[in-house]
Amino acid sequence: MKLETPFNVEALRKDFPILNREVNGKPLVYFDNAATSQTPQQVIDCIVDYYSNYNANIHRGVHTLSQEATDKYEAARLKIQKHFNANKSHEIIFTSGTTHGINLVANGFSSLLNKGDEIIVSALEHHSNIVPWQMLCERTGAILKVIPMNEDGELVISEYDKLLSNNTRLVFVNHISNALGTINPIEAIIEKAHQIGAAVLIDGAQACPHIKPDVQALDVDFYVASAHKMCGPTGVGILYGKEAWLNKLPPYQGGGEMIAEVTFEKTTYADLPHKFEAGTPNICGGIAFGAAIDYMNQVGFNAIADYEHDLLEYATKKLLEIEGLKIYGTSKHKTSVISFNIAGIHPYDIGTILDKMGIAVRTGHHCAQPIMDFFKIPGTVRASFAFYNTKAEIDALVEGVKKATNMLL
Repeated sequence: MKLETPFNVEALRKDFPILNREVNGKPLVYFDNAATSQTPQQVIDCIVDYYSNYNANIHRGVHTLSQEATDKYEAARLKIQKHFNANKSHEIIFTSGTTHGINLVANGFSSLLNKGDEIIVSALEHHSNIVPWQMLCERTGAILKVIPMNEDGELVISEYDKLLSNNTRLVFVNHISNALGTINPIEAIIEKAHQIGAAVLIDGAQACPHIKPDVQALDVDFYVASAHKMCGPTGVGILYGKEAWLNKLPPYQGGGEMIAEVTFEKTTYADLPHKFEAGTPNICGGIAFGAAIDYMNQVGFNAIADYEHDLLEYATKKLLEIEGLKIYGTSKHKTSVISFNIAGIHPYDIGTILDKMGIAVRTGHHCAQPIMDFFKIPGTVRASFAFYNTKAEIDALVEGVKKATNMLL
């Protein structure tokens, strides 16, 4: 695939100070973006500005610093609302990350499910989109069903059709697999679920760094994401929920901010979004998330998608030239993630040697152990690319894998 317009990656790399460092005496090659992306100077400056100039608690203070912090925090919520095209700003709930958002919804449905109700997850899920639903089933007596996958790392949608029934209440699927890079057909999954009256939560943690989800166009009931996958800080994320669903769910935590009135006889809860935002939030994190959204939109998601697809095709071709190398996750629709193994070598050993060369990859089951069990492997080496990576870095990865192979076989 040829890029339609030039992508000035060298100019963009200057925004990321960490890319200038060395690891073990070698220039850093950072290919662990699916775990955490790097942070541009513009977002770092935003964090420093907050703590240097207006660090204060929000919403409850009448003094200037509190009002400034409140205004910037709520302005970030509006930026995120616009980015995801939510209908209303109070449909954006700040969380500590994707896992928090999923658990918030799972906790809420504890009071809405009955014994024998059915919920559906997919075989491609991260543990954070499996375990909370297993816990929900234990609390309620609901039944967990799984959409199977095939050898290409794709969901078998014909089997999903068979799983849906009048007892289905909830469907949970990731937008993109963190382990394989597969882009799931969530539009069809959501539509089919709605036809039988089930609600849908989409785990967008891996999708949001690469594409710009439109929650209204998707007609999704819940969508969760994390800032640290999107050039933002760790410890902050969002849950989008349709207003009607958020009003149905009980509060997840009790405390300050989420209340309207408190007496020892009775407490009434605040309106959205505060009903789900108990306690002092990650104020700086929320504001910095807004700055990260601004940065990525300035780069442009169409340009990001085109460039990363070019990197994916280049890396796939080069890696497959290595004897004994197998790629897991060969869907036609995938993002810039390559999971691979070398026959006869444990992925951890390859990752360790690559680190000695300054190349950061992830090894193991990537919090997606059922996927590894499907392929009957202990794990993979995962190289995940971002828009600030280069083909020269991919060449370094290929040479590093070759060197590791020669050392270990």
